Amino acid sequence: MTSYKPTVIQSYPKFGKKVTRDTLYWKNYKAPVQIKEFGAVTSIDFSPIAPYNYAITASTRIHIYGRYSQEPIKTFSRFKDTAYCGTYRDDGKLLVAGSEDGIVRLFDVGGRAALRQYSGHTKAVQVTAFTSDNYRLMSGSDDYSVRLWDIPSSTELHCFKEHTDYIRCGCTSNLNADLFVTGSYDHTVKVFDARMDKSVITMEHGQPVESVLLFPSGGLLVSAGGRYVKVWDMLKGGQLLVSLRNHHKTVTCLCLSSSGQRLLSGSLDRHVKIYSTSTYKVVHSLDYAAAILSLALAPEDEAIVVGMTNSVLNIRHRKRNEKKLEVANKKRGPSYRYFVKGKDYMPKKDDLLVSKPVKLHLKKYDKLLKSFQVSLALDAVLETKVRMKTPEITTGVMQELNRRGTLQNALAGRDEKQLSTLLSFLIRNVVDPRFTSVLINVAEIIIDIYSSVIGESSVVDNQFLKLQDLVEKEIDYQEELLEVLGMMDTIFATMTTKKEAVVSGSQNCTLIARPEQEEPMAVA
Repeated sequence: MTSYKPTVIQSYPKFGKKVTRDTLYWKNYKAPVQIKEFGAVTSIDFSPIAPYNYAITASTRIHIYGRYSQEPIKTFSRFKDTAYCGTYRDDGKLLVAGSEDGIVRLFDVGGRAALRQYSGHTKAVQVTAFTSDNYRLMSGSDDYSVRLWDIPSSTELHCFKEHTDYIRCGCTSNLNADLFVTGSYDHTVKVFDARMDKSVITMEHGQPVESVLLFPSGGLLVSAGGRYVKVWDMLKGGQLLVSLRNHHKTVTCLCLSSSGQRLLSGSLDRHVKIYSTSTYKVVHSLDYAAAILSLALAPEDEAIVVGMTNSVLNIRHRKRNEKKLEVANKKRGPSYRYFVKGKDYMPKKDDLLVSKPVKLHLKKYDKLLKSFQVSLALDAVLETKVRMKTPEITTGVMQELNRRGTLQNALAGRDEKQLSTLLSFLIRNVVDPRFTSVLINVAEIIIDIYSSVIGESSVVDNQFLKLQDLVEKEIDYQEELLEVLGMMDTIFATMTTKKEAVVSGSQNCTLIARPEQEEPMAVA
């Protein structure tokens, strides 16, 4: 009796994106933790000192979250209206925030009430930041003004009114305490120096500016607005270095990785794009469930925190490199027979080698096929995990059943749910060139068997109609493709004919250009 041969499953090349170091690095995050806030999350800022808590600004509150906590460890709620731009100072002890009522408030992280209030703006303050000397703070408002405040005395030091529209973003220099940058809806980015009476550099972004980011070195400035992310060279007076257009909707936030080698941008198109700061090409992309308003990276890129318009805070923590216990594979010692024979034993000519039979491990569908349970074998490969992840196995078993002549028996006698599963598989894979030849035959058999029950189930009827539309569209595509191939054949044939004509013409020209030379006439 011959042994059972397992079903041959044809292998296909796997299609997918090229796996790079960036792909592995940015995919090495755990499943996201989602926290529902009271309103859209407009600002996220990490404390620069351990344990690296982060401030979330949403609605009329600022929540402070711990590194791994899912509940706020502290809340600042002394705002009469919407709060904006909660930002830490470099020492992590103070927090500044703007508000809809035009007042800038300064908080002690260890307390609850505001330490200072800075009044002077007449409209909402949506931009706040500390200078690098930690004694001053900058604020930008919808009243088109930028103001510089002295923290201890609560006095206004400077007021710049050069913008002609709302100021919605800004940042300060880490190297020079007198330099700060603002971006406005008047399409401009301006660099101010506290020692001067007016801006020192003005850059035209071309769209309402939503976010600005100054590199730690101070040599490069990034602005985001509309669908564009633009990089400016500060050392050349604000010259445009590169303009990036990789988002489909407005870019709302920018962030730099801890190494400074990757730039991140979040957008209303629900994507976070990650760029290389050397080539400015997209090296990776992250997808989210809603439009993105704010984005921040924890120190050492330990976590990615994203705030969205649906009031959800999305947190992804990096997976820890847990060292697995390495169990040394002990080398199996020599057997008793080895010692009896001796290490110099050589097999003789008349020795008979008795091989131990190798046990054949069959798959579930092969075991059922071996016992001629064809319907159950088909059920085994129509399980969700098999048909969704490895459709080639399902198709291979169908092909084997067709070869045996039992495919019709396996497809018959199915209830509404089983028939719906079969039709879903066909709809998903019938136009795949790898499976079309097999699945078209399966579809024809199903139609022959179940044509009498059409009209009894609305779900099955809709699936039959969907399958019909899919096949008709595929036939139209094939006909168009054949027409294109015919056109291309005609063009290639014409080109070949012209080339032959040119070659033959050049040969004739060569013959004409070389006439026989006449002998010179003798002169008396």
